[in-house]
Amino acid sequence: MEQKRLFIAIAVSLAILLGFEFLVQPHLPHPPPPPVVAENNAAQNTGSAVPAPTSSPGSTTGLSAPAVAAAATINSPTVAIKAPSLDGTISLRGALLDNIVLTNYHETIDPKSPLVQLLEPTSEAQPYYVQYGWTAAPGATIDGAPVKLPDSATLWTASEQTLDPDHPLTLSWANGQGLNFSIKLAIDEHYMFTVSQSVASTAKQTVALYPWSRIRRDYQPPTSGYYLLYEGPVGVFQGTLHEIGYKNVKNTGAHADGLGYSESSDGGWLGFTDKYWLTALIPDQKDDVSGQVRSITVNGTQGYQADFLANQPETLAPGATVTTSSRVFTGAKVVRLLDHYESEYGIPSFDKAVDFGIFYFLTKPIFFAIDYLYRVLGNFGLAIMVFTLAVKLLFFPLANKSYKSMSKMKLLAPKMQEVRERFKDDPAKQQSEIMALYRAEKVNPASGCLPMVIQIPVFFCLYKVIFVTIEMRHAPFFGWIHDLSATDPTNVFTLFGLVHWDPTAIAPFLHLGLWPLIMGCTMVLQQRLNPPPPDPTQARLFQLMPIMFTFMLARFPAGLVIYWSWNNLLSCAQQWFIMRRTRLERPSRMLRTARKGA
Repeated sequence: MEQKRLFIAIAVSLAILLGFEFLVQPHLPHPPPPPVVAENNAAQNTGSAVPAPTSSPGSTTGLSAPAVAAAATINSPTVAIKAPSLDGTISLRGALLDNIVLTNYHETIDPKSPLVQLLEPTSEAQPYYVQYGWTAAPGATIDGAPVKLPDSATLWTASEQTLDPDHPLTLSWANGQGLNFSIKLAIDEHYMFTVSQSVASTAKQTVALYPWSRIRRDYQPPTSGYYLLYEGPVGVFQGTLHEIGYKNVKNTGAHADGLGYSESSDGGWLGFTDKYWLTALIPDQKDDVSGQVRSITVNGTQGYQADFLANQPETLAPGATVTTSSRVFTGAKVVRLLDHYESEYGIPSFDKAVDFGIFYFLTKPIFFAIDYLYRVLGNFGLAIMVFTLAVKLLFFPLANKSYKSMSKMKLLAPKMQEVRERFKDDPAKQQSEIMALYRAEKVNPASGCLPMVIQIPVFFCLYKVIFVTIEMRHAPFFGWIHDLSATDPTNVFTLFGLVHWDPTAIAPFLHLGLWPLIMGCTMVLQQRLNPPPPDPTQARLFQLMPIMFTFMLARFPAGLVIYWSWNNLLSCAQQWFIMRRTRLERPSRMLRTARKGA
């Protein structure tokens, strides 16, 4: 029975670590797309009217936002965007929000590396932009002529040269049929734009228009390929989060004229999420809208579009003006900032743009705890260590009981060996006497697994915090750790940089940093404090476990390895202290039996 429990414990431990290894390592990631320069396709983008709207199964109006690509904007006039957290431009050709640079984030830990560019113009290799417009019902006319609507080739007039938090910007265009279109944009100090779409009419007849907004990614976005991290089209409809997936959109769109997803909702939000960045359309939360995600092809390149379209038209009478308000977020997924926007503007589940996973209820409080400690201590590594200490104190009584039982197990080891030798020919009697010994000394042989079971949820949630939150990105520790969200950059197989070669080119597991080695040493120390397995085969298996765990955790983020190492050291100290104070409560019944037999 004891041997069976031991092997079960080993199997569970390995399953946990192998499961993490499988989940957190990339699984068939999308390769980076080849450079593709968008062409200015005049045949595709000329004309003064948006192409005829297509039918949409998910829209009550039978309309959809246009899926035609914007024209290349190499020579397009622009308006500058200046805000504390971003710079960029708006192209006046098509009124495209198509150039956003995040001024607080670099591509690498090198402060001289380029700033992160989130949105890119259509003239670049990876066009990624936001656009607003209007659609009219098929056959709509003014004075017998089709309604002219602004499209991607329209040249707008700007009211300002620069958009900043103190100076909103209004873009204007008149269609020559008595309709004056305008798009007013304002930006806060972070990443939220407020957008007002207005149409004023001097025409002689009533016109019904459907305002729309869209985000275009005219390329196949590269993803990390991690099972524990979602990247792709994402939205909240009727209060429920939907992670739609590039692959699902592409597969479904192949059989539905490009339409990969459609949902009607009162408000909500929809966009594209990357590991650390988000671009999302946010309609007025009282508006009845249809959200759609489409698979598109631009110059032979796979792309995607996410859009919102009003389900009910804005009826524009002669002399009237109609206005629709919405927002667009494009920036870093800072947790407290998303919470602020969710509270301030009533955006449902906006914080879930950060992929905290199925243990959201536990992962997010852990993040807040570590973030608070960071604000006090000034270092996320120290914050993780203090948090680990707090968790240890929280489970101190439970761990104490477990370690006390383990200490008694170690003291009982000679007596248990005596029982095995005495009844080696009677396994049933041997097991019975050992269990009697456990009961007499109030020892639980399975108690050693309890500390590991307790820390599994914490380990998992802490991994999510370190891996998915922008706050941990490029967060330094001390010494050689400059990014807690990345693996330890040192490698014992290069003699820590003295030998210049790349062993991972031979085998990926040939990367073993100093912190994983420290973690392995703490596991060996902790193992020495535990009662040794009685069977030689079991003992050899236990001796191999620190080596296996060391290589497995070597590819985890450095912050997680530091947590595990520090946690092991605290466990060793606690266990050593308990062992010093633990004594067997009374002479063993087994020893009394042995004396009588003698």
